[in-house]
Amino acid sequence: MTRGGARTTAGQSAPGRQRSGADPTPERTGPAGQADTAGQAGPAGQAGTGGQAGTGGQAGTSGDADAVAAAWTEYLAAARQLDGVRRDAATAAGEQARSVQAAREELTAVRTRLASQEARLRERGVPPISLVPTPPELTEAARTMAGGPAAVLAALRAARGRVDAADATLSARGLPRLAAWPPHLRNLLVYGPLALLVPAIQVALFVATGTGAASVAALVCGLPMPAVAFAAGWIGVGRLFPPPEGGRVARTARLGALVCLVPAVLVSAGLLLAMLAG
Repeated sequence: MTRGGARTTAGQSAPGRQRSGADPTPERTGPAGQADTAGQAGPAGQAGTGGQAGTGGQAGTSGDADAVAAAWTEYLAAARQLDGVRRDAATAAGEQARSVQAAREELTAVRTRLASQEARLRERGVPPISLVPTPPELTEAARTMAGGPAAVLAALRAARGRVDAADATLSARGLPRLAAWPPHLRNLLVYGPLALLVPAIQVALFVATGTGAASVAALVCGLPMPAVAFAAGWIGVGRLFPPPEGGRVARTARLGALVCLVPAVLVSAGLLLAMLAG
């Protein structure tokens, strides 16, 4: 029985070995099966984890690019603004330098003119104390020039205008009030009498002698007299109203020619008509 039982046991165990060779451990559910399952799930889990990490990296790279682009845009805007400020500063500095140079030249010219006027006033007996500015005048001048080179230049130009008026007053020979008049008005006082002189003589001769030879001679001789009157007025204006130093005489030539010509033409035409009618 023992041998038969051994055979039976061996016979029963043989098919198990054959199944074991054909299908290795198909029914294992122990720790080994868990290990195999973990082994199979491990690579998939690693793959899934890697996919998630790749998506996060792309999102981080896109955010960094946007931040860099925004920073670059801000940098360009700041650079343009800085360049505009630099240009404005350079323009202002150039204008200030030109104003300073012009103010220096103006100051030199005004000082030279004032020194000449001071010498002339002292020759005429003006006391030296009257030629020195008073404290209120100095305070007003300092307040006027407190605005920078442009304000100083404007004040110096205004001072030059006053110096020109003073030169005209000092240069007027016995006519200080007329020297301050506008040029066309004061020159009219010179051209006007000269323009009326010859026509007045012609009218006087015509009234005295009628349509005689004297009136005809006066009429003929009076034709070139407007040019003579204009030349005399030209010289008289230059003598009576000399210009300031370095300036030109305001002779108002067109006004002088018109003033000298119109009376002569009107009087000559009237005398000619009177002679023809007589």
